Amino acid sequence: MTENTITPGAGPEEIEAARVLLARLGVCPDDLVNTPSTRPPAPTFTEYIPQVSDAVSTGTRRVYSTYWKRVATEWGDRRLNEPTPLEIKQLAEKIRSQVVVRRNARGGRGAAEHLIAALRCLYNHAVDDGVISEADNPAKKAPKPRRLPSTRRGLPDSRLEEINHVAATTGNDPVLDTLILRLHTETACRRGGALALTPRDLDPDQCLILLHEKGGTVRWQPVSPTLMTHLRDHTEQRGAAASGGQLLRYTNGDPITTRRYDHLFTRLGNHLPWVATQQISIHWLRHTTLTWVERNFGYAVARAFAGHTNNNGDSATTTYTRASIHEIASALTALTGEPHPLTT
Repeated sequence: MTENTITPGAGPEEIEAARVLLARLGVCPDDLVNTPSTRPPAPTFTEYIPQVSDAVSTGTRRVYSTYWKRVATEWGDRRLNEPTPLEIKQLAEKIRSQVVVRRNARGGRGAAEHLIAALRCLYNHAVDDGVISEADNPAKKAPKPRRLPSTRRGLPDSRLEEINHVAATTGNDPVLDTLILRLHTETACRRGGALALTPRDLDPDQCLILLHEKGGTVRWQPVSPTLMTHLRDHTEQRGAAASGGQLLRYTNGDPITTRRYDHLFTRLGNHLPWVATQQISIHWLRHTTLTWVERNFGYAVARAFAGHTNNNGDSATTTYTRASIHEIASALTALTGEPHPLTT
């Protein structure tokens, strides 16, 4: 066993040598104690926010930009090291009290949570840059509101049929709307994953699509031969094949945006009151598909189907029990009733 080694303090000779050195430099011991830190002044929020905004991903910028603008309005001329955790909490409560009340509102919790998250992102970069120390990070000490359980859930088959029927029989582009709904139902992809699809993300031979989703995750997801056919036809007919850009497009060839999803579910709500009452969105289809996959094929397949990674606090066992793409294809075959190339 190795004994602990105790480093002795400086002896009289070392102390005297230090005094001689300080005397030659013209420095007294009091100067060492009383001299302030040489760290330059911290930048103001107006100066630093644009730098961080340019450094983060597009998705992060989209979520946090509204809150960074609010911080710049409230504290623009203040320096990063000036606000206290109490002031951050006060600003969060102020924003929480001013949110627009909607039917799906949850007391402004989301706004307060996003503000603190936006400030934590800002201050994490400041710590990395040496602008402030980790101990002086006020956003880390400001608690986030407790997140309430989601009200989303899987939809029964009858409700899903109603949604698809209305989408196919109303609106100015039912072909596009039904393609969007089938894409999300079969793959359980997020909205960003569908909007990021391009023609080069299609593998027709194996009926796979490459999904680019939040956090920079990328995965191959099986789709039915029918969906692959419609995706390829859509690509050819609306100009994506020629341009190589975004796959989902309007009839005039312009790429769709998130507004298409908003208009689609507003129209669905006008025809189906329960859609408007419960604030159904495209993300409910993700819940629907993943719930069905978990009930019929187990947690591992549902986790892989969803594209979840192994960094969310799960047991290390999930690394070894991760479902393969062939198992995902088998679940898809059962879901759609169509054979898939990876299951033969």
